[in-house]
Amino acid sequence: MKTVDLIVPCYNESEVLPLFYSEVCAVIDACPDYEFKIIFVNDGSRDRTLDVLTAIAEHDSRMKYISFSRNFGKEAAMLAGMKYSTGDYIGILDADLQHSPDLLIGMLAALEEGYDVAAARRTDRTGEGRIKSWFSKMFYKLGNSIIDIEIAHGAQDFRVMKRKVVEAVIAMPEYSRFSKGIFTWVGFNTKWFEHVNRDRAAGKTTWSFFKLFRYAIDGIIGFSAVPLKVSLLFGSLFSLGGIFYAIYIIIRTMIYGPDVAGYPSIISAIFVIGGLILFSLGVIGEYLARIYMEVKHRPIFIID
Repeated sequence: MKTVDLIVPCYNESEVLPLFYSEVCAVIDACPDYEFKIIFVNDGSRDRTLDVLTAIAEHDSRMKYISFSRNFGKEAAMLAGMKYSTGDYIGILDADLQHSPDLLIGMLAALEEGYDVAAARRTDRTGEGRIKSWFSKMFYKLGNSIIDIEIAHGAQDFRVMKRKVVEAVIAMPEYSRFSKGIFTWVGFNTKWFEHVNRDRAAGKTTWSFFKLFRYAIDGIIGFSAVPLKVSLLFGSLFSLGGIFYAIYIIIRTMIYGPDVAGYPSIISAIFVIGGLILFSLGVIGEYLARIYMEVKHRPIFIID
């Protein structure tokens, strides 16, 4: 009998956990050919999440949990779950029930067909605000045009993987993690499942627009050097333009004599060039910050 470990990151999910437990148990009962273990990862929750997980684990031996010393983020929670998993197949899904546990049945069947990964892909962004939805679409369009890999549009962390895939993901030790990119980078034969996100069963999302924006930046910086090349390109173009303009001024002065100083144009040029310099420094700073975080070799998470 093959074993299946399901990793469930949790942050302030005390309201929804009983509902999630009920639904995932129904899926387990529908798959008698597998031995399941659920690994909940408490990501420094501030509500009663840990108390609920403790009660569930005491009641059901298939339910295990890991608790962080503080909030390290969903990326760290997924990595911790994968490191502590031992199953032949390893799944990841959210506790808020936006990822329907029913889809796991088809995903497991796909792995039995020979696929290495069965992953969910969101088909629409119903329920999101217009601005958030627009930025999500732009991320996939812009991101895929400049990063070294192509992330499937609407790709989610919701997936089931064979052990060899998880081992490949764990072998990538970077501190600033972007799992959607990592899952794509390691490759392997993947079957996609079209999936319509459900509304949260309870509680509120902790993913603000700013967090999502930072997550997108992590993805671009982590898998592309194009921002650095863009800075080099702009710097080269402005330098070349400055040389040609200087030659033009010299020739003009030799023919027509000194011209009246153009203060507005000078000020405008200073602002434009200064802005580009600061932009370039910001891009370089993002890469340096990630190098700095990597060389410190701090743990990605700490178990309480």
